[in-house]
Amino acid sequence: QVQLVESGGGLVQAGGSLRLWCEASGRTSSSSARGWFRQAPGKEREFVAAISGSGSSTIYADSVKGRFTISRDNAKNTVYLQMNSLKPEDTAVYYCAARPTVFTSKDSRQYNYWGQGTQVTVSS
Repeated sequence: QVQLVESGGGLVQAGGSLRLWCEASGRTSSSSARGWFRQAPGKEREFVAAISGSGSSTIYADSVKGRFTISRDNAKNTVYLQMNSLKPEDTAVYYCAARPTVFTSKDSRQYNYWGQGTQVTVSS
């Protein structure tokens, strides 16, 4: 079994920054691809960013491109999401996910392990 634990959420003013991180434990490869997704109240879960097993490849949703950066430290089995220039529309529960391959994906159905989520609230 694989456990993913997200941390770093909170309340921030528009234009501010937050850094999320997701630590994996259990029977997981430190080089599995990881993704961040988010879900706002009344909306479907949406893709935010993903990173390949080696960290050499990253993909982003258009809505966060240029503002968010995903990175990873395989020695610590941890993935990070640096969020800058935050907007009220970024308010959501952010989830970390892992898939059993090194390749990235925007499709949530390709991820088989999920964390419990961390709340990010951006005030205007």
